[in-house]
Amino acid sequence: MTNARKGALILASSLVLAIVSEVRAHGEPVIVVEPAVVAAGGEVTVTGSEMEPGETFTIVLDGTAASVSLGEATAAGEGEEAGFVVEYAIPADLPPGSYILRATTEEGETFAHRLEFTVTDLTKEIQGVQTRVAWIVDYRNDEVVEKEIAFYAQDNGGNVWYLGEYPEEYEDGEFVAAPTWIHGLQDAKAGIKMKAAPQPGTPSYFQGWAPAVDWADYAQVDNMGQETCVPLDCYADVLVIAESSLAEKDAFQLKYYARDVGEIRVDWRGADATQEALELVDFMLLSPEALAQVRALALELEKHAYEISKEVYALTPPAE
Repeated sequence: MTNARKGALILASSLVLAIVSEVRAHGEPVIVVEPAVVAAGGEVTVTGSEMEPGETFTIVLDGTAASVSLGEATAAGEGEEAGFVVEYAIPADLPPGSYILRATTEEGETFAHRLEFTVTDLTKEIQGVQTRVAWIVDYRNDEVVEKEIAFYAQDNGGNVWYLGEYPEEYEDGEFVAAPTWIHGLQDAKAGIKMKAAPQPGTPSYFQGWAPAVDWADYAQVDNMGQETCVPLDCYADVLVIAESSLAEKDAFQLKYYARDVGEIRVDWRGADATQEALELVDFMLLSPEALAQVRALALELEKHAYEISKEVYALTPPAE
């Protein structure tokens, strides 16, 4: 049985930026790395929880430039309280780059979270607005847990709007739900996904409003001019947007955007129960053949949407 999680460590010049564990799934072990920033050669504290008592994990710092074992940690305690707290020294001679801190069981397996976002060549009209269709697939440990088509449009001022989504959720490979919202239906309203000229200190803004599915996400510019490294590359002049929702108190997702690339990192702050951390690992222009395959998958999902979401999606014209 797989019993592991992983966190990310970014080694840039003489600093190590620690990102805590990836998205948390119920019943899976959780790994947290602290503090947020330490000097190379300094120490980090690795905390494990929700583990089997007596289970031993190998702690490995794994990156594109180097890989090093930090040691082992054994879960102590009883029941759901079992876990460990161990301090490790980060080698001072590690080369700059992006690193993942992995906690692996004797079986040698780890949990992973992967998100694939593809801009298709499909468009869909929503309340008179021609939107671009995005195809999004969410994997947990290589198992699809969500497939989604989402709809974006840019106004004449350059702002990018979010006009709705049809997300299918899965458990153990079986369809379980599709909390759909589309601008103009069931009191749903479009929101701004990215402002044309974001500036710190400006008011927060809704990214959409859909009371029928409790969707009330909002965002605010958190920082600008940042530098960060992810497995794909290092980026300067990075924009950081803090996202939350009305249902969450003092919990934020921090999304990092690089010019001409888009979202390159997801981090968290505050009381975010998911503690989600993601990094960009690839960015490519699809071939005509690959784009056609994605288009077919998106249209197949839309076909199911017309069957499942009769009160919302079935009232919209087809993508084309």
